[in-house]
Amino acid sequence: MPRFAANLAYLFTERPLIERFAAAAAAGFRAVELQLPYDHAPSAVRAELERHGLSMLGVNTAPGQSATGEFGVAAVPGREQEFAAVFKQALDYVTAIGGCQIHCLAGRVPPEQRPAAETTFVRNLVWAADAARAQNVTLLLEPINPRDRPDYFLTRAEHAADIIAKVERPKRSHPVRLLSCQIVGGDLITRFEKHFPVVGHVQIAAVPSRHEPDEGEVNYPAIFAALDRVGYRGWIGCEYRPRGKTEAGLGWARSYGVVPRDR
Repeated sequence: MPRFAANLAYLFTERPLIERFAAAAAAGFRAVELQLPYDHAPSAVRAELERHGLSMLGVNTAPGQSATGEFGVAAVPGREQEFAAVFKQALDYVTAIGGCQIHCLAGRVPPEQRPAAETTFVRNLVWAADAARAQNVTLLLEPINPRDRPDYFLTRAEHAADIIAKVERPKRSHPVRLLSCQIVGGDLITRFEKHFPVVGHVQIAAVPSRHEPDEGEVNYPAIFAALDRVGYRGWIGCEYRPRGKTEAGLGWARSYGVVPRDR
């Protein structure tokens, strides 16, 4: 049976971030993931995780100058020192809170810089992967659709898988993995099965609305059955924007064991 984690950047946003851990636990989630929690002391976050018996998954590297539309710097030529700084920030933070994943935001790259960007991205990931493995942390690469993030460097699973292969770490301990989601590409189950050996995490949301996964063009019950069939044992991150109050939209998850805890 699939296991679902609440992405607290999207769910329970009716509350301040530090209060969302309790809300996720009360709703029946056993794990959570974050994006950019850096305004909160790691000790405060860890205390909430322990208080509510939650497993912690991962965080994102900082996006750079988000006010100008940046969304990461890992693949941006000339920003290598900045990536080193934001990666160290993420690694220190995620280990302090007991997490196990870092989503490395590649960044936006204009077409003429893409060949140089690939070289930059692989080089950055080589040393970051070694640092992550030493802390038992997995690095995640997520293809992001160009509708939401124009010029984002990674848009397809095939490209992310190729980057992972170029990092050339030992297969058994390769700490760089694909974060699988779906807006671009189609043929979702077949493509997931193809890339399953490098998949490190899965996130879900309705397509195209990005609301609860009980509407839209993706048949999620079939997807969940396929994940079970191929042997996926990781968490599935709920990274969707609720149509209303988060708790009111969790009916889809009840049959998968996400039920309110007894108080």
